[in-house]
Amino acid sequence: MKKVFIYSVATLFSVFLGQAQDIKQAKIAIDAEQYEKAKNILETITATKPTDGYAKFLLGNVCLLKGDYPAAKSHFDVGITCSSKGNFSYIGLGYIALDKGDTAEAEKDFALATQNSSKKDLEETVYIGKAYTYSEHPDYKKAVELLSKSRLIDPANTTVLLALGDAYKFNKKQNDAYDCYREAFRLDNTLLRAKMGLGTLIKNAHNFPIALTAFDEVIALNATYGPVYRELAETQYLWALNDAGNYDDHIAKGLAFYEKYMSLTDYSLESRMRHADFLILAKDYKALEAEANEMSKIDKVNPRIYRYLGYSAYYNNNFDTAISSLTSYVNNPSNRVIARDYYYIGAAKLSKGVSLVPIDNALIDNGILDLKKSFDMSPAIASELPDLAKKLYDKKLYVPAASVYEIAIANTETKSYLMDNFFFASSVYWSCNGVENLSPQQIEQLTKADLALDTIIKASPSTQDAYLFKARIQVLLKNDVLVAKNYEDFIATANKKAPADLATKGMKSKLVEAYNNLGIIYVVNDKVKAKDSFSKTLSIDPANQYAIDQLKSLK
Repeated sequence: MKKVFIYSVATLFSVFLGQAQDIKQAKIAIDAEQYEKAKNILETITATKPTDGYAKFLLGNVCLLKGDYPAAKSHFDVGITCSSKGNFSYIGLGYIALDKGDTAEAEKDFALATQNSSKKDLEETVYIGKAYTYSEHPDYKKAVELLSKSRLIDPANTTVLLALGDAYKFNKKQNDAYDCYREAFRLDNTLLRAKMGLGTLIKNAHNFPIALTAFDEVIALNATYGPVYRELAETQYLWALNDAGNYDDHIAKGLAFYEKYMSLTDYSLESRMRHADFLILAKDYKALEAEANEMSKIDKVNPRIYRYLGYSAYYNNNFDTAISSLTSYVNNPSNRVIARDYYYIGAAKLSKGVSLVPIDNALIDNGILDLKKSFDMSPAIASELPDLAKKLYDKKLYVPAASVYEIAIANTETKSYLMDNFFFASSVYWSCNGVENLSPQQIEQLTKADLALDTIIKASPSTQDAYLFKARIQVLLKNDVLVAKNYEDFIATANKKAPADLATKGMKSKLVEAYNNLGIIYVVNDKVKAKDSFSKTLSIDPANQYAIDQLKSLK
C-alpha cells in the first residue's frame, strides 16, 4: 500500500508539473503573440482539467486579445465556477465591463477577484492593472496606483515592473516607464518584452533611427521573437508620416517587417486581421482587398472581414459594397465597433450621394449622421473630416459641407482647426447668400459662423478674410453697425499687407466690395465719408460703374 501511495503521489506530481509546464508554454506563446498556439494549449488543459480556473481565465484572456468578446465572456462565466483559482475570471469580466464603460461593475468584479487574496498575491493585481491600462476606456492613473503598491511589496517582481512600465508609458510618464523596463530587463535578461519596451519609448519620442537600433538589439538576442518585427513595422510607418519625401520607402520596409511578424506568429485568420489593420494604416488598399479575400476563404462568415471588405471597397470607389459590408458589421451587437467603421460608412454615403444624378441629398444627410457617430466615439477622427467636407464645398454643396466642418471644429486640437473654422463659416455664408427670408435655423447657423470667425481672429488677428466674411454675414443678418465695423477692420488689416499683395486681382475685388458697402452705409448719415469710400473704390477700379453712379448722386 505504501508503494502504491508513493507511486500515486509521484504520478500526481508529474501531472501537475506537466500542466504547469503547459501553462508556462501558453504564457510564452501569448507573449510572442502566437494566440492560436496559446489557445490550443489552453483548450487542451481545460478539457483535461475542467476545474482549472486559471487556465480558463488565460483562455478567456486570449479570446479578448483576439477580439472575440462572446467567447471570452463564455470562458470567464465558466471560470468563476471553477474550484481552483476561479477568482481570476472575475478580472476578465471586469475587463469586459470596463470596455463597455461600466466602471462600477468592473470595480465590483475586481473586488470579487481579490477578496480572498493575501497582500503577497500580486498576480491578480497585475492583471487588474493591465485591464485598466488596455481597456477601451483606460484609467492609467488607477493602473499606476495599483501596480506601484505591488512594486513596493515585491520590488524584484518583473511581471509587476513590466505591467507598471506599460501603464507609465500610456500615461506619458516616459522616464518612469524607462526605469521599470530597464529594471525588469536587468533582473531577467530573457525578458524580451521589457527590452522591446525601451525601444517603444524611443519610437514614441520620434527618434526613429535610434528606435530601430534598439529593436535590432532585441533581434540580436532572439531573431525569432515576432512582436519586435511588428514594432519595427510601426516605427517605419510613423517615420513615413514624418518623412514625406521617403514615404514609399518607409512603408515598403514596414510592410516587409509585418510579413516577417506574421511568419513568426501564425497565418491564422486572427494574424491576417492584424496584418489587415496595418495595411489600413499603410493605406495599401489593393493589398487590403487581396487580404480580405484571402480571409473570406478561411472564414466566409467572420464579421470582421466585412470591415476590411468595406474599407477597401470605399477606396476602390465601390461605395455600395462599402456601405453594405460595414453596415452589416456595425449592426451585429457582438462586434467590437470602432469610430472608423462609422467614418467609412458616412464617407461612402457622401461619395455615393454626390456621384448620383440628381444628387441624393437624403443619402448625404444620412452619411453625415454616421460621421457624427464616428466623431462621438473618437474625436480624433475630426482630423480626417475636412477632406470630405472640402469635396462637398468644391461642388458648391455648402449646406452639407457646413455640417461636416461643424463636426470637425468640435475638436479644438486638430492641426487644421483654424482653417476648418474658416471653411465652416464660409460654407454657412454661401449656403444662405441670396436667400430672401432666412429661416430660424439659417440665422442660428450664421450666428455660429460669426463666432467661428471670432475664433480665427483671436488666434490670428492678421487674417483679413475673417473680417470680410464677418461683414458679409452681418449683411445677411441686416446689422449695418456690425457690417461697417467688420468691413473697416478688413480694410485696416488688408492695408498692412505688402503692396504686391494689395495689387492682386482677388484683393482688389475684396477692397472694392468693402468700400462700396461702406459707402452705402455711410450715405445715410455721413455723405462725406460715403464720397470718400466710393472714391477709394475708383482708385482701385476706375471703371467701377456702381461707385461712379453713387458719386454722381451724391453731388
